Amino acid sequence: MTQDKVEDDLTSIRNIGPALAETLTKAGIKDAKALRSLGAHEAYRLILRTGIRAHFITYYVLEMSLQGRAWNDCKGAEKDALRAKFDQLKQEEAGPGADTEVERVLNLIGTGRSR
Repeated sequence: MTQDKVEDDLTSIRNIGPALAETLTKAGIKDAKALRSLGAHEAYRLILRTGIRAHFITYYVLEMSLQGRAWNDCKGAEKDALRAKFDQLKQEEAGPGADTEVERVLNLIGTGRSR
């Protein structure tokens, strides 16, 4: 494998292991260059469109990865802002008729989509 090919492998990006790389590949994101070009938010939109259940941790791991930071480095106001973006994205991808307040309550009791 050439050096360029190794550097463009999804797992060459910090925090992206084989499982997340496989998820990204299923979403049509085949290499690190494509992921960097899309950015974390739009990459996650493509992931959601594969039918995978939304998980905030994966969303912010992608964000931290593209910043070259540890996956758990997201805290406080920054994490809150990312959560708001994630929730908006989930709502956009859920389509019309999705009731986010009902979903929030179902998630609190462990029966919603994000359980």
